[in-house]
Amino acid sequence: MAWRRHMGHLVFLKQNVCLDCASLCNSLQCYMVLNGSEKKAISSICLIAGPVTFLENILVLLVIASSTTLRRRPSYLFISSLALADTFASCFFTISFLDFHLHSKSDGPNIYLFKLGGVTMAFTGSVGSLLLTALDRYLCIYQASNYKVLLTHTRAKLAIVLLWCATVIISFLPLMGWRCATKFHPPCSLLFPYVDDHYLAFWTGLQLVVLFLIIVAYVLILWKANRHEASVKGQARMRMDIQLARTFSLILLILAVCWLPVLSFMMVDVTVILTDKQQRMFAFCCTLCLVNSCVNPLLYALRCKELRAELFALLACCKACRERTLGNTRGQRKQNGSGISKKSKDQAVSDSNPDTISESIDKQ
Repeated sequence: MAWRRHMGHLVFLKQNVCLDCASLCNSLQCYMVLNGSEKKAISSICLIAGPVTFLENILVLLVIASSTTLRRRPSYLFISSLALADTFASCFFTISFLDFHLHSKSDGPNIYLFKLGGVTMAFTGSVGSLLLTALDRYLCIYQASNYKVLLTHTRAKLAIVLLWCATVIISFLPLMGWRCATKFHPPCSLLFPYVDDHYLAFWTGLQLVVLFLIIVAYVLILWKANRHEASVKGQARMRMDIQLARTFSLILLILAVCWLPVLSFMMVDVTVILTDKQQRMFAFCCTLCLVNSCVNPLLYALRCKELRAELFALLACCKACRERTLGNTRGQRKQNGSGISKKSKDQAVSDSNPDTISESIDKQ
C-alpha cells in the first residue's frame, strides 16, 4: 500500500509539473526529437543491424528446421523460439522505428499501437526465450540425471506456446484498451505516444524480473559447475572454469549493456518529465535492443558445436546440389554442342560435295 501511495504521489507530481510547462505536447511531433545528424546515425545503425539480424536468425531457423536431430532437442526448440523472436525484431523494429523517427510518419492511435505491439511482442518474446534457454541450462546442470524426464519434447513445445500466448496478450494490451485516455498529456508516457504510464511501468517491471531470473540462473549454473569440477585437478579444471566464466560473463554483460539503459529510461519516464535530450538518448538506447538480437545467434546458436556441424553439413549439401546442377547443365550443353557440331560437319560435307545423286545422274 505504501508503494502504491508513493507511485501515486510521483505520478501526481509528474502531472503537475507537466501542466506547468510552457507548452504541452499536442501531437506526435513532440516525440520526433531527432535532428538531421542523429537521424543519419540512427538509420545507419538500423539499416546495418536490421538485415544482418534477419539473415543470421533465418539461417539458424533453417539449420534447425532441416535437422531432425536438432528439432527433437528441447534446447534447440528454445533457440528456435529466440531466433524467431529476433527475426520479428529485425523486421518490426527496423521498419517502425525508421518510419517514425526518420520519415516522421504520424499514424492514428490504433495503427501506431499495432506497430508498437509488434515491436513489443518481438522483444518480449526474445527476452522470454532467453529465460527458457537459461532455465534449460539450469535443469541440465542441477537435474542432470532427470533432465530428459523433466524436460521432454512435448513440455518444451508447451512452454514455447505458453510463452508466445502470454507475449502476444501482454504486448497488445494498449491496443486492446489499456492506453492513455488523454493521448499525449499525463498520465501518458513521454517516450511512447498513447501509452499509459501504468502499462509502461508494468512492462518494464516484468522485463526487469525476467532479466533478474536469467542472471540468477546463470550465476547458479556457474556456481554448480565450479563445485562439480572440484574433483578435476590441475590445468584442465582451470581451463574449464575460465571458459565457463568467459561465456556466462559475456552473456550477462551483453544483457546488461543492451537492456538496462532502455529499461532505466522507461522507469524514469514513469516518475519524472524527460527532456528532449533524454528522449534522444532513449532513441539511441533502443537500437541496443536490436544489437542484442543481432548478437544472440552468435552467442546462443552458432557457438553450439552440433548446430555448427549441421550448418556445415547443410552448406556441403547445397554445394553438392549446386555442383550437380552445374554438371547437368554442362552435360546438356556438351550434348547440344556435339549435336550442333555434327550438324555443322554434315553441312560442311554437303557443301564440299555439291553433287548429289540426282546431280551426278544429270551430269552423266
